[in-house]
Amino acid sequence: MTIIRHDTKARMSRAVIHNGIAYLCGQVPGPEARHGDITEQTKSMLARVDALLAEIGSDRENLLTATVYLKDGNDVAAMNAVWDAWVPTGHAPARTCVCAPMPADELRVEITVTAAVVSGEYSY
Repeated sequence: MTIIRHDTKARMSRAVIHNGIAYLCGQVPGPEARHGDITEQTKSMLARVDALLAEIGSDRENLLTATVYLKDGNDVAAMNAVWDAWVPTGHAPARTCVCAPMPADELRVEITVTAAVVSGEYSY
């Protein structure tokens, strides 16, 4: 059994890969978007997901699951508008969306995803 930890720090790894499946740590909006509205924050957060998936040899067409955490349930429609434009047609993952406290007051959204690894040093 091989477990590969990507970009590991004391508290967590940015991704953990096992049997060709990548488990990404929670992704939040980047510093440039942290004080923006839900649309800006969601776009930033998903761009960070794209970047991390690319680092490990995957992409949004290989998403398996996603859990979206919203600070405010009133943001669902606006977040979904960005999400629906981001997910490739025919490649929607199994998804859950819940309301939860955020790790910083200015954050409105966070996501965790799993994805198949299809290329690069982490593929099998």
